[in-house]
Amino acid sequence: MSAVDPAPVDALDARILRLLLEQPRTSVREYARMLGIARGTLQARLDRLERDGVITGSGPYLSPAALGHPVLAFVHIEVTQGHLDDVGDALAAVPEIIEAFSITGGGDLLTRVVARDNEHLEDVIQRLIRLPGVVRTRTEMALRERVAYRVLPLVDEIGRAAAARARRPL
Repeated sequence: MSAVDPAPVDALDARILRLLLEQPRTSVREYARMLGIARGTLQARLDRLERDGVITGSGPYLSPAALGHPVLAFVHIEVTQGHLDDVGDALAAVPEIIEAFSITGGGDLLTRVVARDNEHLEDVIQRLIRLPGVVRTRTEMALRERVAYRVLPLVDEIGRAAAARARRPL
């Protein structure tokens, strides 16, 4: 999609997504009733949103802290040129890495790492340093979550923009 293409989400899609985020355990039938649309219409839109990659999952969000891993760090990894894919594949084998991204700026990869305590975090970092292709790491510890992962404000903004586009005369 180019920068000028409209978002793949219209105002009704945004209302559907809001309900999914606010009430994830509600049935499709109940969502349809709440939205005042046919169940088939809702299901078709849900299927399209999944097919288009807007909805990427429906499982529960788990808390690493509640699973005994309350320490959160962001580890920047600098990689030997030409080894980014190999290191990325190796990171997938480290259970304490819950996310990894290729980045610009300081380093080549940014990982989100959880640990039981600081000593465990050090062990994980040492494991990362020993991976073939890793040149160096830089670790930043998270002190407190200030904004939890969320997409609802974004969905609301997209819905408002879609509704405004729909009201504009052609």
